[in-house]
Parts: sequence; structure tokens; C-alpha cells
Amino acid sequence: MKVILLGELRGKGGEGDVIDVAQGYAENYLLPKRLAIKATPGNLKQLEERRHNIALREAKRIADAEASKALLDGKTVKVDVRVGEEGQLFGSVTSQMVADAIKAQLGTEVDRRRIERNTNIKTAGTHTVEVNLYRDINATVYVVVGDVTEPEPVEDEAEGEAAEEEAVEAEPAEETAAEAE
Repeated sequence: MKVILLGELRGKGGEGDVIDVAQGYAENYLLPKRLAIKATPGNLKQLEERRHNIALREAKRIADAEASKALLDGKTVKVDVRVGEEGQLFGSVTSQMVADAIKAQLGTEVDRRRIERNTNIKTAGTHTVEVNLYRDINATVYVVVGDVTEPEPVEDEAEGEAAEEEAVEAEPAEETAAEAE
């Protein structure tokens, strides 16, 4: 079934593209969500009349994506997470954490769904992350993970017991000093 896309559909095309999809996909997903309309002769004629406006919007989106790429490409952001022994994280660094770090440190809003990672980030260090800005426009951002370490225990159990015994022995000495006065 041929449909005309009303917006960008990842992996399929952009606004105004006429694509061929399965009938069930069109009737159950694209048409009810108003992501596309049927490619009837009347709709195709309207599309031809709107091509100029679509081209202007497309040029603006590409220019915005290129500007964002210039701001992001090759930059480094830092994500502070708890790091255990041997550089292992407690959990992993999520796309939302990376998006928040980009917004806070570089001042650019990035949708978390546009951040592409090959694997989960579960170790401290520097990792490379791709940000898909628009269609085939990507920026590379380096993410430095670490620095918030797990707090060290104050004392071991054996040292804790010894400290308690010293405190108990010190108390009577203080009392006798107070009684002597």
C-alpha cells in the first residue's frame, strides 16, 4: 500500500515521501497515529502543491542539525556516578544520563532516543557515544564516566570493637578526675 508520510519516520523516510508499506502496518499504525495518509490521486496532487513548503522545512531542519553538530561534535561531557573497586559501576550509564549531561554542560537539548550506544557503559573511563541529530547527521560525543566513588567504611569490625573498649576504659578515668575536684 502506498502512503505519503506526514513527518519523519525513522528508517522509512521524511515528510512528503511516498513509500510502499504493508497494508496492515499502514491501517493499524501509520494512518490511526496520523503519521501518513493514503497516496490517492487527490492527495498526491496536494503533495505536489506543498512540495515548496516541505523543502523549506527540510532545509531548516538540516541547518539546525548541522548547527547542533558543530556544537556537539568532538566535545567531552562528564557523568558522575558511583564507581566501585576496579572501575566497575553500580548499574550503568543510561542514555538519559548522557542527555542530561549534554544539556547541563554544553547547553544543547538532545533527545535521549537519539543517543546511540553500541554497548552499555558499565566501566569508568572515556566512552564514545554517537548522537543522531537528523537522518544521517551524527555527532560524536566523548563521555567521561567516574569520580564519585563508593565511600570507604570508617572502620573494620575488629577496630570498632577496640575503639569501643578504649572508650569504656576512658570513661571511668574522666569520672574519677571529676570526683577529685
